[in-house]
Amino acid sequence: MNGRPIAALAGLACAGSALAAAQLTAAAVAPGSAPVAAVGAVMVDAVPEPVKAFAIRTFGVHDKLVLFIGIGLVLASAAAAVGVLARRRIAVGYTALALLGATGAAAALSRPAAAAAWALPSLVGAVAGALVLRMLYRRPSAAPPPVPGRVVDRRGVLIALAGAGAVGAAGWRLGGTGEVETARGAVRLPEPIDAGPAGEGLDVEGLTPYLTPNAEFYRVDTALVLPQVLPDDYRLRVTGRVDRPLEFAYQDLLDRDLVEREITISCVSNEVGGTLAGNARWLGVPLAELLEEAGVRPGADQVVGRSHDGWTAGTPTSACTDGRDALVAVGMNGEPLPIEHGFPVRMIVPGLYGYVSATKWLVEIELASFADFDPYWVRRDWAAEAPIKTFSRIDTPKPLRTIAAGRTAVAGVAWAQRRGIDRVEVRVDEGPWAEADLAPVIGPDTWRQWLWEWDAAPGRHKLEVRATDAAGDTQTEERVTPFPDGATGWHSVVVTAA
Repeated sequence: MNGRPIAALAGLACAGSALAAAQLTAAAVAPGSAPVAAVGAVMVDAVPEPVKAFAIRTFGVHDKLVLFIGIGLVLASAAAAVGVLARRRIAVGYTALALLGATGAAAALSRPAAAAAWALPSLVGAVAGALVLRMLYRRPSAAPPPVPGRVVDRRGVLIALAGAGAVGAAGWRLGGTGEVETARGAVRLPEPIDAGPAGEGLDVEGLTPYLTPNAEFYRVDTALVLPQVLPDDYRLRVTGRVDRPLEFAYQDLLDRDLVEREITISCVSNEVGGTLAGNARWLGVPLAELLEEAGVRPGADQVVGRSHDGWTAGTPTSACTDGRDALVAVGMNGEPLPIEHGFPVRMIVPGLYGYVSATKWLVEIELASFADFDPYWVRRDWAAEAPIKTFSRIDTPKPLRTIAAGRTAVAGVAWAQRRGIDRVEVRVDEGPWAEADLAPVIGPDTWRQWLWEWDAAPGRHKLEVRATDAAGDTQTEERVTPFPDGATGWHSVVVTAA
């Protein structure tokens, strides 16, 4: 291998060394200060709303992985091109590394939780990349035949690539969640003083479980790198328009009278028939108690939840104090919150889409006004107040499947938090609506499973579902996209009976 191919590999080795050194440094500073994570976070904030909606719709919970892969491919292509150009002019390589360091540092410093030290990983990475560049690109000897430009050290390229891989892996491992996972494993949650009723699910193959296992619970947030908060370091502050600002350590919250409730939460980006919703058993402190202790001042009509990484959500104060089970949650389905779902502490407010109610990695509750402050997604033109719309979904049979003709179970889930589901209806090929059987329900804040037995005739059929909430309002047929306050429309599947 010679010429351009080896020069391209040298460019990859220089960029890889820079990123690996930055990743290792970020492990000592903060995982979010790594240049790829910081630039990715800036991109998440900056991309137009239709692009975000497309990413969530297309890739679901894997949208962050796709973003990282995209950033990696762009960086690799640019590094290879710079590597080729650096043979002729090594200044091109030094300039590219300087730009990489400056861009990463600026992106890291722009993050809400950043400190001055967050610039360090990108700067260290740029210096490391420049040193590797200097070692790999040698001036040619005077002996014939003459070599145009600089000579690339082939063996050095292989060594640099291997070294970058090893250092990058070490940095990724050291900056991972291992320490927090260990601390989480040591947490022993107390028993709640009020466990609340437990719901029961239907036993139907293909039907979504009544309680969503933690590992299968949907995740949608803006955190490209999971915030890592040790329980011993954790503090929750109640601030803003209050009579008495409060501060709680993690143990302070565990020592309070905790309650446990089953609550369904849903993402506003959930499309008709989508799976961005889940039902879990949450353990936590009633949020209304904390607000009462702090003393909410007149005019404070918004509760701003602030995440460890600076993300914000704005919840109507009335929704936190009207008697619903709004929680400062510490547990999920019998265990401490998983890190990806907000460990050590998050907010849960039934009846509102997650972007205005479900702050993960919660570190501050600020009493404010809707007139004075727009949280993260509201600044991006999503609705300021977002009550969950009545929704229903067919889980089985799956779309485009061939099923056996005859008796067939059609089943799914429906939800309308704070109102509850009163009726679910199914129809075949736009015929008359038939009422489905509903699972028992413990209250208005969980989804409700439903089942309809269908005598499927041979052929191709279209199944549709709609739900009616306890207020008597039936889902509209009109299809509306999630932006700006949630999707509407009937879910349908097409199957073939044979």
